[in-house]
Amino acid sequence: MELKQHLAPKLKLLRLSGILDTLDVRMRTAIDEKWTYADFLERLLEDEVERRQQKQLALRVRRADLGGDKTLETFDFAFNPSVNRQQLYELATGNYIREHRNVLLCGPTGVGKSHLAQALAHEGCRRGFDVVFSNAHHMLRQLSAARADNSYEKRLALYVRPDLLVIDDFGLKPLTPASSEDLYDIIDERYERQGAILLTSNRAPSEWATWFGNPLLASAGLDRLAHNAHVIVITGPSYRARGRRQLEEVPLTSTMQN
Repeated sequence: MELKQHLAPKLKLLRLSGILDTLDVRMRTAIDEKWTYADFLERLLEDEVERRQQKQLALRVRRADLGGDKTLETFDFAFNPSVNRQQLYELATGNYIREHRNVLLCGPTGVGKSHLAQALAHEGCRRGFDVVFSNAHHMLRQLSAARADNSYEKRLALYVRPDLLVIDDFGLKPLTPASSEDLYDIIDERYERQGAILLTSNRAPSEWATWFGNPLLASAGLDRLAHNAHVIVITGPSYRARGRRQLEEVPLTSTMQN
């Protein structure tokens, strides 16, 4: 305790006060295992590096607006054998982000697209990338509101600058003419800046052009979106339908209590 009190102000001055969290444990282990001074210092520095990495990861996940439970570790690959586990873990390395390639994740509702999108976003955060995750309708609604208060360029930059932009539920709700332009601006700006997009959609890619409404914007935007992209189509049963079936199978009791 005396040593910690003596070191605390110096470590705080050097912005290394986190070392105090593991100092006692490391000192006891060093004595028991007869570490050299160099070994002891190395373990303390390793602890500090790990603490900082975890703090930075937590910050990136918070900025990305990600939940903590949708990861590859929590995805039920056994439920849907059509999901290519090897391909997903290859994407988890983040090479597609480094190579500025998009990922288009398509399939019917309930097959796990949003879970996988969040999982890959989380993996991107783990590898040090700046990530933004947004529902497509929410993103376009935010840009529409930004037009009204003259903050459009600032809001657009939030979706253009990150290394990875995840757009969930692409094509779920109809687009207004202004939203079509906003969506094109995002795709075009990220294409020029070489930023990766990962999107999920219940619609088949062949339907995306009609969803845009504007044929010229659709052609230009989808060309950029599909260029050199990974296209993943997931089929199979719905996770949510399984839950609904289980609910429907619950028998009603003959008596009810207040």
